[in-house]
Amino acid sequence: MDATDFPDDLVQTQAAWNATYSALAAPQHRDTTALRRRLLRLFVRLWWHPYWNTARSVPAARTELRQLARTRGAAQAA
Repeated sequence: MDATDFPDDLVQTQAAWNATYSALAAPQHRDTTALRRRLLRLFVRLWWHPYWNTARSVPAARTELRQLARTRGAAQAA
């Protein structure tokens, strides 16, 4: 599966999920309830995105999506 097959909104949602998860994992963060709620909302968007109805191998595609979002996030941070 090619990384360009992913819709932009799906990649952006995964990147937002990654950022929220990292913020939640940061030590001594005060607003954990809001972050947990955001994480759940993003998870639902990721899980039920219409793209998964057309993906050949959903588990492999989900892994590739996570890797793509991490790579793009690291590139933007640099």
